[in-house]
Amino acid sequence: MRLIICPGVHDPALTESFLAGLWSEMGNCPAGQLPLVFPAQHYPAYSSFHLLSFLKHQLSGNAPDSLYSLPLLMVAFSAGVAAAIGAAWGWQLAGGQICGLIAVDGWGVPLAGRFPVYRVSHDYFTHWSSAILGAGKTGFYAEPGVDHLALWRSPQRATGWQISTNPIQPPVATTAARFIATLIHQSGYAG
Repeated sequence: MRLIICPGVHDPALTESFLAGLWSEMGNCPAGQLPLVFPAQHYPAYSSFHLLSFLKHQLSGNAPDSLYSLPLLMVAFSAGVAAAIGAAWGWQLAGGQICGLIAVDGWGVPLAGRFPVYRVSHDYFTHWSSAILGAGKTGFYAEPGVDHLALWRSPQRATGWQISTNPIQPPVATTAARFIATLIHQSGYAG
């Protein structure tokens, strides 16, 4: 499986900080399994076309006939969520597998697919109002709320609640980084 990071429109240093916060929760990045980071500073961060083209170029290697045999897990932020949902659909339509899409503050982006979708939000209002457009089975919202960019820059500092659409499951206190790390591990990313 390959982990794909889809940033939004912001300084690339925020994505480096996000990954550092995530690795602090997961241990270290698995050897030989660095995530593939879409260079949103060079392309429109919201463009599914550019993201899909980037993935095809980066993952084709010397065996283009086996390009779609590699399952993908996407973690996207803000405008990058719009790119990721379209690219995930495109990847599946071409015969590829999507293990899941973790949408971090993808407010206003409809999320649906034949793959697991998870929402991570910087506050309760954003989480609730985004869930109308697709919530997934579990999600996270920060409480107290944090700044939009702070959620991406420092997910290990965003405390809040993991919630489920199953009314029997009570909310679980956690951090955004821990929630995302758990989803990544559950998807089969070795580390």
